[in-house]
Amino acid sequence: MPSPAESLHALHAAGLLRQQRPLDSPTGIQVTRDGHTLWNFASNDYLGLARHPRIEAALIEGVQRYGAGSAASRLVCGTLPPHRLLEDALAAAKQTEAALTFSSGFATALGVIPAIVGKSDFIFLDKLSHACLVDAARLSGATLRVFSHNDWEKLARLLASTRAKSADARILVVTESVFSMDGDVCPLREIVGLAEDHNALLLVDEAHGFGVLGDNGMGLAEREGLQQRITFQMGTLSKSAGLSGGYLAASREWIDLLTNRARSFIYSTAPPPALAHAALASLDLIRSGEGKTLRQQLTQNISFISESPTPIIPIVLGSNEAALEAAAALENAGFLVPAIRFPTVPRGTARLRLSLSAAHPREAILALGNFLSINAKP
Repeated sequence: MPSPAESLHALHAAGLLRQQRPLDSPTGIQVTRDGHTLWNFASNDYLGLARHPRIEAALIEGVQRYGAGSAASRLVCGTLPPHRLLEDALAAAKQTEAALTFSSGFATALGVIPAIVGKSDFIFLDKLSHACLVDAARLSGATLRVFSHNDWEKLARLLASTRAKSADARILVVTESVFSMDGDVCPLREIVGLAEDHNALLLVDEAHGFGVLGDNGMGLAEREGLQQRITFQMGTLSKSAGLSGGYLAASREWIDLLTNRARSFIYSTAPPPALAHAALASLDLIRSGEGKTLRQQLTQNISFISESPTPIIPIVLGSNEAALEAAAALENAGFLVPAIRFPTVPRGTARLRLSLSAAHPREAILALGNFLSINAKP
């Protein structure tokens, strides 16, 4: 087995070594690094709520009212009023009977999926699903079948063949609504129909759809009018909501069962109550008239540079070296745009990942587009 030094050398030689490069400023549309001001096109703060005065004030108010921490897991003595209020509001917004919150989206997946399925069950997973969904599927012990990205016809064949052999097995279909590295959306209506036709459970991760899609910002499921036909609606509070944490919305029976089986919920200290208090304020803002205005502004900002259906705009360059060189050139020009490489994306598809925000000024977007048109060639 190679030593840590040898492993690091191998990563460096392959163009896959990652290093933390702290910012010198708070997060925002503009940030500073090494004394240089950069337009931030790297974050997932799609609505600009991470620095919204109302959300900052709610977080401060939450600390003043409920303290800095929860002091224990939710089932010991860590459940506090903001946790329940947030979950009730999320359930209402997602049109489900109940919801459960977790410390992160990753913790949500790792707790939920192994609690739903086990060794005698099956999981069908989109090939480009996020690492948290992949890891959770593997952890569950269920038989894992991967279908080509957004290939609902392949999914239909897998479901039909599995049901023919295992009529009573539990099947869980897992997909994202908006894919984090490609910015495309799943064929949700077809997938919902297939799950219903084959008596399968369906988990849809709305991490990058929450806040962005739908009349009230509740994601692709809301936009398509499918919320009540999806077994599990998963999401995060760390992107459009501007904070951190994860949630799952489902029936009361499923939420009660997950409360007893999801290990990342049972054995983790509860998220700070102030965070839940601020998340409730963020959810209210997202669903309000101001939230709708921010989504309209976001759509307009996307149109300045792309025809993407979402704020995520990939520029696939192929090699790790090309992506790293392009990211460095962008930084030198005053733009923070990350180079995304394997294992986050498949080998040979290293890319720049642009993410737009409602808070970006038009001139910054146009300047970025102009630079890219001259310098970033796939």
